Amino acid sequence: MDQSDLFLKACRRQPVPRTPVWFMRQAGRYMKEYRELRARHSLLELCQTPELAAQVTLQPIAKLGVDAAIIFADLLLPAQAMGMKLEFVEGEGPALSEAVRTAEAVRKLKKVKDGELSYVGDAIRIVRRELNGKAPVIGFSGAPFTVASYMIEGGASRNFVMTKQMMYQQPKIWHELMGKLVEVLSDFLRSQVDAGADALQIFDSWVGCLCPEDYRLYVLPHSQQLLRNVTSFSQKTPLIHFGTGTATLLELMREAGGDVIGADWRIGLQDAWQRVGHDVALQGNLDPVVLFGPIEKIREQVENILRAAEGRPGHIFNLGHGILPETPVENVQAVVEMVHQFPTGAAQA
Repeated sequence: MDQSDLFLKACRRQPVPRTPVWFMRQAGRYMKEYRELRARHSLLELCQTPELAAQVTLQPIAKLGVDAAIIFADLLLPAQAMGMKLEFVEGEGPALSEAVRTAEAVRKLKKVKDGELSYVGDAIRIVRRELNGKAPVIGFSGAPFTVASYMIEGGASRNFVMTKQMMYQQPKIWHELMGKLVEVLSDFLRSQVDAGADALQIFDSWVGCLCPEDYRLYVLPHSQQLLRNVTSFSQKTPLIHFGTGTATLLELMREAGGDVIGADWRIGLQDAWQRVGHDVALQGNLDPVVLFGPIEKIREQVENILRAAEGRPGHIFNLGHGILPETPVENVQAVVEMVHQFPTGAAQA
């Protein structure tokens, strides 16, 4: 079998001889090569310069030997294109000016012009050309809830007070904002498919702050619409639906859609698969902090996850969230080797 097909076959729950592995934030600060580029360019410059974004995207393919590349970009680029000022504050993360908290602010958000986010598609084209079929390329966007929460809070949040206030006190405005985001994110993902993305991941990084009832009322219709929109223009492109802190939401995320459901480390793999059903693929789910431990502990936890998958078609090994900045590169490399050498996948062939 062509090893470049492993990831896409697993997304489609087709038998593969070994489990494919890639990592969220596999390109980033834990890598010396990335830090050298970052010392010369701002994060936005890296994201918005296709040649630089492609260079960063390709770094972990050469360094780690992972089975897929994910394009280097940021969840909030569409928010910037909608008229918000985006900057990255050292030690604090992204900051958006003039937080969107009123009906007027929602209505002032711009419709994104054709080509305004085309630099992401251009980076995908460069990566595809450089890889020349050696590995698939994953495009992505934030999910409507996660992007909306950043826009309302003005940045990251621990309790999402402003976000939930809008949901509860101004539901009409909330749904208007979510509808606008579905439209913008759908077009953004379409442009990535047109550029040649082999798969797409929808990041709902902060949706775990919600109870199931709120997810069903305020999030499910919009995530479902986004995923339906993408399927309508690209039925052959696998969709990964990912969130953190979502052990109580997995059934609802499955209802929203996706060919692959991402599970974080707070739930066992077997339990997660029972919850979402075995007719979808599952991605996950090593705790990123385990990568700071001794090799023996890392191996134990990696192999526990692979055994829990029981050789069933449709498992993609990943962390339960992104690689943390100070993670030892050699430990990430070791995990790739462990997954590649584990015989679980042979049962699928």
